[in-house]
Amino acid sequence: MTAKKKTVETPPVSSDDNASYQVVARRYRPQGFDALIGQDHIAKALTGAITSGRIGHAYLFTGARGVGKTSSARILAKALNCVKGPTPTPCNECEICRAISTGDDIDVLEIDGASNRGIDEIRQLRQSAIIRPSRARYKIYIIDEVHMLTREAFNALLKILEEPPEHVKFIFCTTEPNKLPITILSRCQRFDFAGIDVRMIADHLNYIAGNEGVTVDDGVCDALARRANGSMRDAQSLLEQLLSFASEHITLTDVNRMLGTIDDQKIFDLAAAIKDDNPGALFPILAKASAEGVDFGVLLEQMIGMFRDMLVVSCGCSKEALIYSGSGRFDELKELSGFFGTERILASMQVISQTISRMRYSTQGQILTEMALVRLCGLGRLTDAVRMIDQLRNGQIPSPAVAAPLPPPQKKNIDLSAMLSAAAASAPPTRAAVPSIPAGSGRVPPPSSVPAESEPEPASSADAPPPTPKPALASFNGETLMKTWREVIGRFGVSLSCATAAATRVEWSGEKLRIGFPSGHAGDQSADICQKGAKTIAAAFGDFVSDTNIPIEVFRTEEKAEPKRSRPAPVSHAAKREELRKKIQNPTVREIESLFGGKLEEVNDR
Repeated sequence: MTAKKKTVETPPVSSDDNASYQVVARRYRPQGFDALIGQDHIAKALTGAITSGRIGHAYLFTGARGVGKTSSARILAKALNCVKGPTPTPCNECEICRAISTGDDIDVLEIDGASNRGIDEIRQLRQSAIIRPSRARYKIYIIDEVHMLTREAFNALLKILEEPPEHVKFIFCTTEPNKLPITILSRCQRFDFAGIDVRMIADHLNYIAGNEGVTVDDGVCDALARRANGSMRDAQSLLEQLLSFASEHITLTDVNRMLGTIDDQKIFDLAAAIKDDNPGALFPILAKASAEGVDFGVLLEQMIGMFRDMLVVSCGCSKEALIYSGSGRFDELKELSGFFGTERILASMQVISQTISRMRYSTQGQILTEMALVRLCGLGRLTDAVRMIDQLRNGQIPSPAVAAPLPPPQKKNIDLSAMLSAAAASAPPTRAAVPSIPAGSGRVPPPSSVPAESEPEPASSADAPPPTPKPALASFNGETLMKTWREVIGRFGVSLSCATAAATRVEWSGEKLRIGFPSGHAGDQSADICQKGAKTIAAAFGDFVSDTNIPIEVFRTEEKAEPKRSRPAPVSHAAKREELRKKIQNPTVREIESLFGGKLEEVNDR
């Protein structure tokens, strides 16, 4: 850590000259590879390239905001153009190094890709790149947010990027490398900058605060580092804001007021209320947080961070794996994780995450937070379900949960239990007979009306009465045969039922079951359907008669099928007006009109 501080510029702050004041993020910008925090792999790769002389002509630095991309580009430019270089340790004392640090060097051009994104700007760059540097070793172009260039600008950049003059170097910085064309990516050496560890950010903030002569309470820098989400510049900006808020001593209360966060102890109080399944204890804490101006979206982010640390503890990790909670909370997290269990922790994180997403489109942040936390109280049943599943997997029979006792029944004048016992003794329930249904009929028998609890034990085959013998088709007369036919056609599907219902004659010839249909187009269509379904009809008849393999014959009768009714001819407007006139002249209608003060407008037969 000492080596890193040697290459960080920390000029004194003059309170008398506010115009010369620089913010913390600029004054504590790293000035050498050894001062890069959290990017050791980048520093090692670039240092090795400079030492071995394997310096590329185009570099691409990618990563989130505030992780050191532009600072690394300036350090690389100083390393290449320093009067003592190329060297991995620029002196930061020569005129070139100082000019690059302030962004004023004429041979190191920093271009904002967002505001210089057109093809004309890239054409000017190509024309100026041909000219040799005025005093430095290389002419270096640093293009920040390079993904903002247009497609035409990228195409104009391709040729000089592939074969640049030997005195030109390109350094591209971007937060969205996926937006760069593959033709650009293939011509650059890519370096991915990782998010900076929370502990590294907190240590650096402590160093800055001490260097500024400000004392901080324990946990202040940790809270700022967690809020920065891996961005050193964001953390330094937050510290800058706190230095203006409390110039001599910074407390956790100052941090919570400025960031709109809630004290960590209250977060654990909320977790304790959820653990005890006590939703009533949640509302006073949330009401006090609302009075203090806490942002409920940030509160839920703190909650999900605490559950994240609880998750890693439940998985057996040590206190070094904690991110959102201090190491002093490890024992408390261990106790909570042992009570909640991994499954419930994951379910709780899912609920909180969904609530955070919903909060972006709602103005009722407090209500959504209350809903989410009350729902977390009811997730305790999930642990019981997981325990029962584990018991079943181990071959054990889980014990049922003991339900709360029901209130005692009210006293009645009639002794229902005695009546039920007497009824059960005198008339035991019997199962209603269900007619057999053929397998191919497609119909489902109706359910039995006898409750499942009162169904008797099935009788043995010896005690069952013998089945009733089925009659033969030869014993059926015309009336009985038609009655059976009407029962049979009710078992078919829609198409076959409609077709068989059109039959006008059913008779038994002694060898065949003859089904007659009237002649005509309608009768022919029904007859064709019945001919195709002859096997289904024969199988349905088999449930009522003793005959097997009943042959079916379809024939035409001498009757004519009834023609379809034609639609009535439309009534003309003149006829409607004449009908309306006659209705108006009706004395009853006139009397109704005078009684209600209305007028007849329309006549409708329906």
